[in-house]
Amino acid sequence: MVSGKTLTIDTKGFSDIKNISSSVQEIIDESKIQNGIVGVCVIGSTASVTTIEYEPALVEDFKEYLNNFAPDDVPTRHGDTWGDDNGFSHIRASLMGPSIVVPVVDGNLLLGTWQQIIVVDHDNRPRSRKVRIQIIGE
Repeated sequence: MVSGKTLTIDTKGFSDIKNISSSVQEIIDESKIQNGIVGVCVIGSTASVTTIEYEPALVEDFKEYLNNFAPDDVPTRHGDTWGDDNGFSHIRASLMGPSIVVPVVDGNLLLGTWQQIIVVDHDNRPRSRKVRIQIIGE
């Protein structure tokens, strides 16, 4: 069986991080799928999906490390070409990736005790992001 739903998440940009674990679990619950996998994919080239221990200090550390890795105040050829000054967001998103797959066991996400699914919007402005949740199983 295959089931899915698209979430819309409003973000602030500049690597704004949103915990979507409970929303993903709700979609699994609605699907009635007990065992399988769930794919979580953000639509667009300036956002990414991963897991993290979603606690305030680590969230801020994560944002700081992303900015150290691909600073938002350093000009890029992409920004020069398109005039949108968001080359850094494409770099961050490309290296982190747009999606993850998580096992579903007995109707629940199989995540570690402190592990949550997050969407990271790296763009340089607020966005309304679409995130596709697709469950495959029985």
